Amino acid sequence: MELDLSPYSVRTDLALEAKEIASNRMGDTIPGVHTETSEDDGDMIVTRMDIASEEGARAIGKLPGHYVTIEVPRLREKDSDLQDRVATRLAQEFASFLQRIGIGKDARVLIIGLGNYNVTPDALGPLVVENVMVTRHYFELMPEQVSPGYRPVSAVAPGVLGTTGIETSEIVQGIVEKSRPDLVIAIDALASRALERVNTTIQIADTGIHPGSGVGNKRKGLTKEFLHVPVIAIGVPTVVYASTIVNSTMDMMLNHFKNQTSNTNQIFGMLESMEENERLQLVKEVLDPVGHNLLVTPKDIDQFIEDMANIIASGLNAALHEAIDQDNVGAYTH
Repeated sequence: MELDLSPYSVRTDLALEAKEIASNRMGDTIPGVHTETSEDDGDMIVTRMDIASEEGARAIGKLPGHYVTIEVPRLREKDSDLQDRVATRLAQEFASFLQRIGIGKDARVLIIGLGNYNVTPDALGPLVVENVMVTRHYFELMPEQVSPGYRPVSAVAPGVLGTTGIETSEIVQGIVEKSRPDLVIAIDALASRALERVNTTIQIADTGIHPGSGVGNKRKGLTKEFLHVPVIAIGVPTVVYASTIVNSTMDMMLNHFKNQTSNTNQIFGMLESMEENERLQLVKEVLDPVGHNLLVTPKDIDQFIEDMANIIASGLNAALHEAIDQDNVGAYTH
């Protein structure tokens, strides 16, 4: 099934946010979409979403599949204990993904770190690759010396089209054909529609990933259909579009004035009656021609991106290798 994701790609790469947008139009119940939310001591909110029908996929603008979103609002506070707990939860959720799609304990895994190392908000994938535990070469060269509890894991950061001249999907396809992994894990930076979710949210999905989709590029995706092996995507929103910020600010202003007066129509006029997607399109039409629809990221992105990369790498190490204790991931985080 082919879905036109273009109306959604600029605003958000998060399935959770796409559902929120759809719920504003259709109500809380969307056919074919099931969500389950749990909280961990008030610090973490974990939302599991299944998109099981074409109708639900069209309504949300996301491909059918299983999505897990881990929201940690306090993650920017540099609390090392919290970071350890997030890595542990990520390991547990990812291990559940492996079971869900039938990936065994000895299956070969290839980790792809998407993005541009030289552009900080886009460096998440390459930084994760630097920190994950790669073991495939030991299995190839000295298998008798590999301790129990490990599996063959390889990792590569293929770079971006602008520096390599080759589509990322083509590079990955070639590597997959030669190394023959049983699973591909793709790590990438995403775009969000909410500033509070930037660098505080992790999304896992079994639908694969489309490199560059967060910044509006439409190219071949890393999916099971394209690579012929299962693909699990892990993403963290690191940027927000200026048009999204402006639109969200309008919402906050409208809500503020509604608390002050019932006659907000005199202040906002037709903007108040417009649907959110219509108003967002209007903002984009104003900002795009003058080049002001910028991608915005927090000023402390350098530290945030390193912290998120360490959390993801530690969680993956624990989920992929039985020898690493999933309940004590903190020992491997720092």
